[in-house]
Amino acid sequence: MEKYLLNENFMDFEIGELPYDKSHSATGEYHYVINEGYAGKWVDPVCNYTYNGSGASWIVTEDEGKHFMEQMRVKTDKPHITHPMLMSGDINWFNYVVTSKIRMFKTSGIAGIGFCVHNSMNLLALVFADGEVRLEHRHKMKKEIFASKPYTYNCDDFYELKAECNENVVKCFVNNEFVFEISNDRVAEGGKVCLTATDPTQFENITVTADQKTIDAIKEKVKDKEEYLTELRDQYPNMKLYKKIDLKNFGAGRQLRFGHLCGGDKWYGVIAQSQKRVHRDAYGHISCLTAFDLDGNILWQIGEPSTKYDEGQISADMPLQVYDIDGDGIDEVITSRNFEILILDGRTGKVKKKAKMPFSDDDDSTLIGVPNDIYAFDRINADGIRIANFTGKERPTDILVKDRYCRIYALNSDLELMWKFKSETNTGHFPYAFDINNDGHDELLCGYNLLDHKGNIIWKLPITEDHTDEIISGKFMAGSNEGHIACVSGSEGFYIADYNGNIVMKDDIGHAQRVSTGNYCPKKEGFELCVTNYWGHQGIVYFYDSKGNPLWELENELNGNVITPVNWKGDGSDLILLNPDIKRGGLINGNGDMCVAFPDDGHPEMCAEAIDLTGDARDEIVVWDYHTMYIYTQDDGYMEDAYKPVKYPHYNASNYRGEYSYPSKDYLV
Repeated sequence: MEKYLLNENFMDFEIGELPYDKSHSATGEYHYVINEGYAGKWVDPVCNYTYNGSGASWIVTEDEGKHFMEQMRVKTDKPHITHPMLMSGDINWFNYVVTSKIRMFKTSGIAGIGFCVHNSMNLLALVFADGEVRLEHRHKMKKEIFASKPYTYNCDDFYELKAECNENVVKCFVNNEFVFEISNDRVAEGGKVCLTATDPTQFENITVTADQKTIDAIKEKVKDKEEYLTELRDQYPNMKLYKKIDLKNFGAGRQLRFGHLCGGDKWYGVIAQSQKRVHRDAYGHISCLTAFDLDGNILWQIGEPSTKYDEGQISADMPLQVYDIDGDGIDEVITSRNFEILILDGRTGKVKKKAKMPFSDDDDSTLIGVPNDIYAFDRINADGIRIANFTGKERPTDILVKDRYCRIYALNSDLELMWKFKSETNTGHFPYAFDINNDGHDELLCGYNLLDHKGNIIWKLPITEDHTDEIISGKFMAGSNEGHIACVSGSEGFYIADYNGNIVMKDDIGHAQRVSTGNYCPKKEGFELCVTNYWGHQGIVYFYDSKGNPLWELENELNGNVITPVNWKGDGSDLILLNPDIKRGGLINGNGDMCVAFPDDGHPEMCAEAIDLTGDARDEIVVWDYHTMYIYTQDDGYMEDAYKPVKYPHYNASNYRGEYSYPSKDYLV
């Protein structure tokens, strides 16, 4: 006798919109954003900036006492082909029958049911499309039609779609009439279910059934996994609360920097509140800058703090770094406000040096990423700052400043302009400085252009579209003494290039957003790579070996996965920080298993970062929102002689930097 795994008629939903991001912003790229409202057993994994101002993707309606779930988007190919969907169920489900009635309000679209869903970009889908009923395999940006048959359908009637999965065979039906079956190992893998439609479509209900033997096997599978994870977690230190900080009225999103503002080993935080100017996030402005110690005491503050946090939700970097630029042993704060570049005394916030930002003296029509093709100000509005070594000194003393997406300016430590570069392609968010040829001077990967230390183009990657979000480099590839570059460039996907600008691997995963490398699988050679995506089907974690060969995919149905490498055990291995959710976030290993969970202690969940704050070389985990900051350390106490990896320096913090963790500096280039 068949029993229900899912029996959804949507009657427990109120009429109206399902929870969604009303601003359709990029905030979830590196913040854990929870949409308020009731979603039942369903998850909407799709976000798109083209949805801005157009309301919810999914609404619940009623007719003759029945509730219906309706998809309300019209198909889009920006930033790439996207299939809106609602997911439910468990990755451990298998050998089930899924059924739903659908009515396509626009028959030129694609609509139906998904099953054997590993993630929202890896599933089987039984759909109506182009006058056919089809069985599709969707994986990443590729689609394969496993079977199809002509079928007449209209916009007025409901049609019941059914897929019966049994081992590696799926039989497909429309209105209980058999249409086709296929044999494929992908069926045997099982997975969740979903509703999917590119255009307005109404779903009456959805059921998933299985026999008792299968249900018992699923329960046993889940139980075995839970027991395995319990044993695995016993091998790792738990999180222990180290500090709890009241951010009072100066809290902000992921615009946080750490440094030694008074010299010595004591850490301080610097947090920037921001305002939007002119057009959304195009011209972000630091409105308040607060320096504080790890007990929450304010060291100094510039500007006026505000608790209008929604106005400060800027999905971009703020121009802010903390670095000992003059070599006196005390970190300065390097920032930009009111169209000036400033070097502030870390102890007091007083100005040590300042200069006017350069004039915007280019033809506005030639600038990339400028709203309405008009640059809003006479002087450049700083979008981000990076510390670099273009002058070839023993330590970096140069300052790179960029506008939103087109121009970069190289300044020396006296804030004098050394050179400017105006790009013909998008500069990306955070250009990457590294000494690629070991001549003592940094080169700069700026978008798709490699520049020498004087701002001249050395080579160009064979890419022109979209922009680069994050970059890392180093000798991460097993069996090679040569360095490589790993990039995520939006709809151009994830790719690896050599130091001559040749692309050696590329994976079209949709909008590629974040990248990191570390010793995630200690028994494997080289350093594994972890990548996430965002726009379109957001938040899927992709994992690769050191050469870019895919190993696994994971979707925790959450945004804000920062995928930072974490030196948690101090034994030479790295874990991967997702986000602060207590059930599906935490630290995972190179198999995708959560090894360290966040405690259920009411901690903030919006932002997360990993940094060594206690000095034993192992990382602490910092989580915060607009009000509170929690810092976690290991519960096994201070560890002597812990493994100390080389990681991205704290003085080049960014929401758009890739992350790396290497045993020594020898791996960096």
